[in-house]
Amino acid sequence: MHENRLAKEESPYLLQHAHNPVDWYPWGEEAFKVARERDCPIFLSIGYSTCHWCHVMEHESFESEQVAAMMNQSFVNVKVDREERPDVDKVYMTFIQATQGGGGWPMSVFLTPELQPFTGGTYFPPRDVQGRPGFTTVLKAIAKAWQLRKADIRASGQDIMRQLADATKPTGGQSEVGASLAQQAINKCAAMLKGRYDKARGGFGGAPKFPRPSEINVLFHSHLLQGNAAQSSTDESSLEVALHSLRAMADGGMWDHVGGGFHRYSVDEFWHVPHFEKMLYDNPQLADTYLAAFQMSGDARYAATARGVLDYLQRDMTHPDGGIFSAEDADSLDLMGTKSEGAFYLWTEHEIDEVLGPDQAPLFKQRYYVKTEGNADLSPRSDPHEDFKGQNCLIARTPLEEAAKAAGAEVTSAERLLAESRGLLHTRRAKRPRPHLDDKVVTAWNGMAIGAFAKAARVLLHEESPAAPCFPVDGCSPSEYLSAAVKAADFVRSKLWEPEKKRLRRSFRQGPSPTQGFADDYAYLIAGLLDLYEASADLSCLTWALELQEAQDELFWDDQAGGYFSTAGADPNILLQMKEDYDGAEPAASSIAIANLLRLAAFSQGELSDKYRQRAERTAGAFQERLTDIPLALPQMCCSLFMTAAGHLRQVIIAGVAGQPDTEALLTATYSSFVPDKVVLHVDPSDEACMNFWDQHNPAATAMVRGAKLQGDSPATAFVCQNYMCKAPSSSAQKVQQLLSEGTHSDKAQLTSFQL
Repeated sequence: MHENRLAKEESPYLLQHAHNPVDWYPWGEEAFKVARERDCPIFLSIGYSTCHWCHVMEHESFESEQVAAMMNQSFVNVKVDREERPDVDKVYMTFIQATQGGGGWPMSVFLTPELQPFTGGTYFPPRDVQGRPGFTTVLKAIAKAWQLRKADIRASGQDIMRQLADATKPTGGQSEVGASLAQQAINKCAAMLKGRYDKARGGFGGAPKFPRPSEINVLFHSHLLQGNAAQSSTDESSLEVALHSLRAMADGGMWDHVGGGFHRYSVDEFWHVPHFEKMLYDNPQLADTYLAAFQMSGDARYAATARGVLDYLQRDMTHPDGGIFSAEDADSLDLMGTKSEGAFYLWTEHEIDEVLGPDQAPLFKQRYYVKTEGNADLSPRSDPHEDFKGQNCLIARTPLEEAAKAAGAEVTSAERLLAESRGLLHTRRAKRPRPHLDDKVVTAWNGMAIGAFAKAARVLLHEESPAAPCFPVDGCSPSEYLSAAVKAADFVRSKLWEPEKKRLRRSFRQGPSPTQGFADDYAYLIAGLLDLYEASADLSCLTWALELQEAQDELFWDDQAGGYFSTAGADPNILLQMKEDYDGAEPAASSIAIANLLRLAAFSQGELSDKYRQRAERTAGAFQERLTDIPLALPQMCCSLFMTAAGHLRQVIIAGVAGQPDTEALLTATYSSFVPDKVVLHVDPSDEACMNFWDQHNPAATAMVRGAKLQGDSPATAFVCQNYMCKAPSSSAQKVQQLLSEGTHSDKAQLTSFQL
């Protein structure tokens, strides 16, 4: 009689396995105690609820009574949701990557009862195939080896952990990264990216192609550093490489042309057929990057893509109380009731003809490469399970002008007709069974979403009204985006923040997870709150960010080597305490923390400002060797270091009554161009509490406002300052835009006697 203990868990991933015949345990002392009492190995299976290959392995192996009997007889079986417990995942992923040369999910690891790994892999097929051992073969071999060579396996596990501990031992010390090294790291990282640039198709390298927003971000920063020199090079400029890649992603099948939002990655080099899951940690980062592209280029198509991401998150991924859900599955039921990947998103030509009719279908099919025989099974890589026969994955392969000409339409009317067609298809698609929704709210990813919504609320005020809606949804106004950011922040504060302890929880579903927040939860939430403060002038966002930074420093700071550990080190069952040194799909906590600290230093003055800046520099110093040798491993850290490349950050002090049109106009002006080395301080001379806050944290700012004799009824005024000097104050939004677009303060003749 088997006993599966997952039914009482809240993780959607664990609940998916609650009815397996496997005697699953959640990660915890109960499982470890049983393993010690039985003196048998632990089989640790790590995945997440929208993981396609996790579903495949479950169906092939974990739902099998025969396989489950083998697992239950010889192992204690433990299931872990990597999104709920990234600390567990990181330890054993480090082992898998070190021993297998790569990793992924599902992750399958065999441990001693003392939790030390000794062998493992990722997905195992149910039976031996093409020289690859099947899961039952692996189970039999490990069970037999444990019986015969238990002591040797334990010794091997101990040796492996010693090696991993040595390999992940913190380095750094007291070194600091100055402006020169920051510039070198940014430019070297950009050069390495351009060396891998796919000139024909955009992006970097071959298949599969992942959207790594931090790579695009560092190209933007390199372009700002290089200025006009980049344009004179015979090679493509960093800006054009970035913009071409963003256009290719948004035209490709990885972009959901009907409903907005990005799928996880493209399985081919053409950005055509995606892996269809949609993740929260991808989409806000991509929205942020497309907003930056719009600021850099003025091209409305990048703004439209950012809107599509955020509208998708609002429409399909938001908790009634404002939190943003984690993911949607790649798999869903087709019309025959069979679950397969992409069923919700793919189209037959017949269905498109039926929905759009003869007046609209020809233009749509021309624009989105719709074929009678289907377009989504072009290669075994695109369709390994042959699910896509006769199906079309929409891809904007034909340029709009060419498609309009072929249909005998003007470009403007064609654009409007295509928008209407997407609306009709969206309505039809809504009748299909939706993919599974992972409805847990993860603190770190909500921090990303808060920041993206907050920035969009200001950046998109510079967008001209589109001739046709991008997506068939109501709303789309910047004020709604600001409201979405506020609601998400309120959700995290009310359900995941313990104000008495000043601690975060990792996630929320029916209630807050018992798992405490990790360094990335703090770092990403702080970043989002700083963005929300600058966009909204709500001082409570800044004060909470200061509290969170204090907690992050207390819990995760490495005082010996600098930088932030991923975990607090309080759990004895987590065998390695590591600092993430790679900006992957989710940039490292230290990479985000550097920017947070530098921003907080610019908000502050005196000892507190010095403390934040020194901590940022020591954090970068902890990764100095990696930044020097292979900065491409840390592109987001390179972006954060841009803030040190020209000295101190620019401070834009806006003195005016919050919410008044003249104050709002100046605030919106600060978002007209891409200026990553600035902070915006709101000083309201009519608000005593606001003035008291800045008197405490940055008295030079309030002294400047008082010195200019600004009162509550004075016109809103902006001061643009850097390195303790300020340009002449202005009440003109146009002048503020001009001052910020000029770059760093190299022209000393323009400086006035106003000083911070």
